[in-house]
Amino acid sequence: MGINFTGLHPSLTSFMDNRQEVSPVMLGPDYNHTMETPASFLLVGIPGLQSSHLWLAISPSAMHIIALLGNILIVTAIWMDSTLHEPMYCFLCFLAAVDIVMASLVVSKMVRIFCSGDSSISFSACFIQTCFVHLATAVETGLLLTMAFDCYIAICKPLHYKRILMPQVMLGMSMAITIRAITAMTPLSWMVNHLPFCGSNVVLHSYCEHIALARLACADPVPSSLYSLIGSSIMVGSDVAFIAASYILIIRAVFGLSSKTAQLKALSTCGSYVGVMALYYLPGMASTYVAWLGQDVVPLHTQVLLADLYMIIPATSNPIIYGMRTKQLLEGIWSYLMHFLFDHSNLGS
Repeated sequence: MGINFTGLHPSLTSFMDNRQEVSPVMLGPDYNHTMETPASFLLVGIPGLQSSHLWLAISPSAMHIIALLGNILIVTAIWMDSTLHEPMYCFLCFLAAVDIVMASLVVSKMVRIFCSGDSSISFSACFIQTCFVHLATAVETGLLLTMAFDCYIAICKPLHYKRILMPQVMLGMSMAITIRAITAMTPLSWMVNHLPFCGSNVVLHSYCEHIALARLACADPVPSSLYSLIGSSIMVGSDVAFIAASYILIIRAVFGLSSKTAQLKALSTCGSYVGVMALYYLPGMASTYVAWLGQDVVPLHTQVLLADLYMIIPATSNPIIYGMRTKQLLEGIWSYLMHFLFDHSNLGS
């Protein structure tokens, strides 16, 4: 029995209508239709801006290199330097590892589309991309919450820091973040994987984004898309609320310090966290809700550009902000680089 969507919010109606607003025929003769589940999909890139892909590739390519190298340096430096085996750096290492996989699985393919027009992606690879994007975003928002909690303990309860954030507690928090992400995203992954694709295999996006794929389905895409919207809103909304509460308490504690130097140092540390969170949450939520508004409100190329920025900016900005703003981490990275370069130069000579 079908589901009657009469009387739903206009955004749902717009979403359903959107599926037919852009015809793949307009994208060129290379894009065709299949009559069964396709073995592969064709990623358009940025619809309407295909002629400018080579120019648009410059920034994503540079940011992709920075994201990979920067996050690899962070993970390696923290792993190699025992003085960095503290809660804040362990959570940062986890965050950098997620960004490395994100850059490798999603951003690298995006850059290849822009640079060489390599738009084909297998059905299984596309499904893996979609699942990982959902899982990674859920893990990252949990990590940002734990890092805010770490900052709160470090500033508001410094004498109890090591007693509260013991290794067992850190491991438990990391496991809770991962389990929450898997629990929340497994139903969505199941729904996406079981959508029947018997029409167009042209994905009007730069990567296998969930709503772009759902619009190609021969079945009603609203249930999975609605689950994605409500689930992400609840998860991100609750995390942001707890993060905001943490920083309100942190700011109160900072301005209670007698030393101006201590105040500035604490505010500088917190500022790094806030910057990372703004660069993560603002493009992410903007991308999510803009996709639901439809092309009548926001052009399709703008929707795709927002989603692409959400994939690239956090992974690129995290190593820059943390590496440049955290003195101990910067020293650890520099020490590792010197050790690596000089050891290899000595071996070569």
